[in-house]
Amino acid sequence: MLILIGIVIVIGSTLGGFMLAGGNPVVLLHLSEFVVILGIALGVLVIASPAHVMKEMIHKIQLAAFGKTAGKSDYFDLLKMLYEIFMVGRRNGLIALEEHVMTPGQSSIFKKYPVFTANKERMEFLLNGVKPVIDGKIKPDQLEELMSAELNAKAEENGHPVHVLQMVGDSLPAIGIVAAVLGIINTMGAISAGPEAVGEKVAAALTGTLLGIFVAYGFVLPLANRITFMNQTDSQYLRCILVAVASFAKGLAPLTAVEIARRSLDSSVQPSGEELETTLKGMPTGR
Repeated sequence: MLILIGIVIVIGSTLGGFMLAGGNPVVLLHLSEFVVILGIALGVLVIASPAHVMKEMIHKIQLAAFGKTAGKSDYFDLLKMLYEIFMVGRRNGLIALEEHVMTPGQSSIFKKYPVFTANKERMEFLLNGVKPVIDGKIKPDQLEELMSAELNAKAEENGHPVHVLQMVGDSLPAIGIVAAVLGIINTMGAISAGPEAVGEKVAAALTGTLLGIFVAYGFVLPLANRITFMNQTDSQYLRCILVAVASFAKGLAPLTAVEIARRSLDSSVQPSGEELETTLKGMPTGR
């Protein structure tokens, strides 16, 4: 929602200031300039991006506009769920986790946390981290490195749409100049039509430069930055899982493993330690 508010502020401030100076917003509406600038920008995007990156970019833009990032309550639920999983493994042995990990859809623990299980990426990351612990295929000290490799790969993949948006944003001012030059060329052919016709075409050409800069710095580059923050938030959530699972695999008590994961979080989303500990100690576990 905030991104939509920002768009309204950018457009409102620009048009409002222009009108306060005596300008008429209608003179900014030159369809030819919109076609040239936005069309070239779209073409650059198509040339520069593989199909899967464009698809992911559209998905990221939708999330930036209408999605919701993880807050304190989401992390609170995550830490509770991890604690339940760890307690089952501590009390009944790691083999007891197999029924939850191999068939998560039937797990009595995962059924309590539908928001988490609905996110396929987060669910797979947790399962991929716990499975080697159960199987005993790797040493506990190696688990953190394994999960970090997966996390880094995801972070790099999530950065591709950002890089493309930044490239398009950096290109837009130059694309605006292209549109302006085309407008000036068109103006040269209309000199004989008189000052009024020439003035209108020059205004259209200048609008092209304005549009390129306006779209770049008012929308595209800020949007790329917003998606970067979203990616960092997603990585923090997965890193919280990594820290907790790796700590438990090293033999730390469930409560300690969860506390270490809690302390790895930013203060803006970090649940209260006292409240979390009280909640965890009062939870029925062991099944």
